[in-house]
Amino acid sequence: MRTVLFGVFFLSGFAALLYQVVWQRVLAIFSGADVYAVTVIVAAFMAGLGVGNLVGGYLADRLTAGRQVLLFAAAEMAIALFAWVSLPLYYDVLYLRLGWLAASPPLLAGVLVLSLLWPTFFMGLSLPLLARGLTARAAAAPAVIGWLYAVNTLGAAVGAAVTTWIFSSKLGFETTVLVGGAINVLCAVGALVAYRVQRSSDPAAPRDDAGTGAADGALAEQLPASTLALPSAAWFAIYALSGFVALGLEIVWFRFLGVMLKANSFTFGHMLSVFLTGLALGTALGILHARRSTNPARDFLILQAAIGGYAALSLALFTGSLGWFPPVDWLWRYLGGFAPLDIARVFVFALTLLAGQPLDPEVRRAGMLFIRLYLIMPALVIGPPTLLMGLSFPLLQRVVQRDLARLGRRVGFLQTANIAGSMAGTMLTGWLFLPTLGTSGTVRLLLLASALFLFVAVVRSTHRAAAVGLAVLLAALVPGQARLWAQLHGAPIDHVLAAEDGSGVSALVGAPRGEVIVFANGLGQGHIPFNDTHVALGLLPVMLHPAPRDIALVGLGSAGTLFGAAGRDTTTSITSIEIVGAQYDPLRALHRRDQYAGLEFLYGDSRIRHVVGDGRAVLRFERRLYDLIEADALRPTSAYSGNLYSREYFELLRAHLKPGGYAVTWAPTARTSRTFISVFPHVLSIEPFGGFQMLIGSDAPIAWDEAMLRTRLSAPAARAHYAAGGVDVDVMLRAFAAAERVIVGPELDRGRLRDFNGDLFPRDEYLVPDSTERGY
Repeated sequence: MRTVLFGVFFLSGFAALLYQVVWQRVLAIFSGADVYAVTVIVAAFMAGLGVGNLVGGYLADRLTAGRQVLLFAAAEMAIALFAWVSLPLYYDVLYLRLGWLAASPPLLAGVLVLSLLWPTFFMGLSLPLLARGLTARAAAAPAVIGWLYAVNTLGAAVGAAVTTWIFSSKLGFETTVLVGGAINVLCAVGALVAYRVQRSSDPAAPRDDAGTGAADGALAEQLPASTLALPSAAWFAIYALSGFVALGLEIVWFRFLGVMLKANSFTFGHMLSVFLTGLALGTALGILHARRSTNPARDFLILQAAIGGYAALSLALFTGSLGWFPPVDWLWRYLGGFAPLDIARVFVFALTLLAGQPLDPEVRRAGMLFIRLYLIMPALVIGPPTLLMGLSFPLLQRVVQRDLARLGRRVGFLQTANIAGSMAGTMLTGWLFLPTLGTSGTVRLLLLASALFLFVAVVRSTHRAAAVGLAVLLAALVPGQARLWAQLHGAPIDHVLAAEDGSGVSALVGAPRGEVIVFANGLGQGHIPFNDTHVALGLLPVMLHPAPRDIALVGLGSAGTLFGAAGRDTTTSITSIEIVGAQYDPLRALHRRDQYAGLEFLYGDSRIRHVVGDGRAVLRFERRLYDLIEADALRPTSAYSGNLYSREYFELLRAHLKPGGYAVTWAPTARTSRTFISVFPHVLSIEPFGGFQMLIGSDAPIAWDEAMLRTRLSAPAARAHYAAGGVDVDVMLRAFAAAERVIVGPELDRGRLRDFNGDLFPRDEYLVPDSTERGY
């Protein structure tokens, strides 16, 4: 029975992380993908788990062993039933019908908590129920609970990895959650089989006829007392602080590594898998240590203190070695580069290795870079502290689990306290610490919070003074904001202007008065002075449109596209929407430093309204109509990029255009072209620069008139505007005139188009091979 239930609990963890990866992505379509919304989604997921742990602990101590397993099976079935209706609920109901609820932050938080409460509540029931059901003696509790936690967490790690790297690209979100539901049903069946096997082999084992609240000698079996005597409530508070530090550090690590890796759609799920793998392996090792420990309470506290200490020290050593330590020169070059790792080549690398075929040199380089970036670096940054987190878990169970009659409640209370601390760490780090203290300051704060564990662990005043001194020393070693982000962008500190907020990190890298690369979360987004492609993306549509009065642009980047769109004197309002609010300050600082005239308009043009938020959500909630809406060029594999290349997004643009208005997008793939053309009856496709295709869509015919283009670009105000940014309008005109152009009208049979990007299956974002390789 035990073997079966441990295997079932592994699969249960697999399904839970499968859901978290998918639900978080789909709910972000409803709520927006800004820091507030994403943080609330994570907190809502945790809230349900906490409630489930509390109730599960209470029920576990009142039910007999057999009924505990039966209730676990019922919980798995409840999760499966919800999974099968979850995407219709989250997408068809919340997003399509009740999307207005997301416009109010309090309403949004309430809706997200309620929408996730059912499945996460039943997930939270699981550990207390199985822990109580499988533990016959209090002395065995740390090992039983530890192994349950370890196998469930390992299953979660595998689930996060498989969902991220395989299911998302092979199945899409809808089919993936159906698979998750089937796994939960399998878990329920496995639990029922284990229950029946136990009853048939040992009818007395389930104790169905036994009392539920007995306190006989077996139930009251005690463990040896810890040398550090603290009441249970104190340990619950300590474990809450542990959760606070752990989730705060997780957010910091994901930001740090996200910038370093130049994150894409696969990065978050991959790093989550690394985090959970460390926890699982650490817990397995901790079971062995807990058996031998003579002072588990002290050991637990020292391990918790070491987590923050390692985070601070590793950050200091890692950033300190960049730029001068030869073994990491490859990383220094990558950090300073514009482009991210080509994940498509990494897939080719893996498939070629599996097939035993020779590797192309470029593919080999991509594969080896992947191993360094995605395996070795996260293992060094996240691996040791998560191992320490896992090591401490069985130790704490040994400290608090003294009475079998209250084992379930102790498990439930501990997990709930930890989850409450985790929720606080998530929200405060995302909403307060990172925007006000930055990554460096947040690491220092979490280090000092970790030092409290050491302060409790030692008794002598001299030792406590030493603990405080050690924490202060480590905090002093953490690099400051300017140095940290300069190092992580592969440049000297006087060549970098950086800022960060809850949503991300912006950095401008380049020598004063020289060319500057604009980075957002480590990814190159543009250049200053502006390059032709970004300017053309904004310039051509406004010059083609008869009279564009109201314009909306999603994404700021280098401000080149916004600059291109601001050249018509007929325009009265331009709404610039940027999800990373930190993008504005470095551009302002660059303008003050270098006096680049092309940026003057960004802060001096009264027509421009700056909005910080998720562009798609802003368009939905404001319900304004525009003459022109477009998004700055965004790599199709960037995280959440599928939300700006899907058929549903293009339909949203069409619904928010005035009659005859233009929707504009970069077309990085043939699939993007088909998706766009399937929505708009009139489409102009043009490739003014090699490999850079842009699409303009409308409900009315789009006239191509080179004479009119020349007239509008020759207007004194337009010429003066573009000259300030170093843009030669004659060069632009020649590029437009020589460009390959295709006009697609309503006569095209759009019913024959296939293989689109969709909200629930963003194929380009997850590198799904194109089945047609034709735009139309």
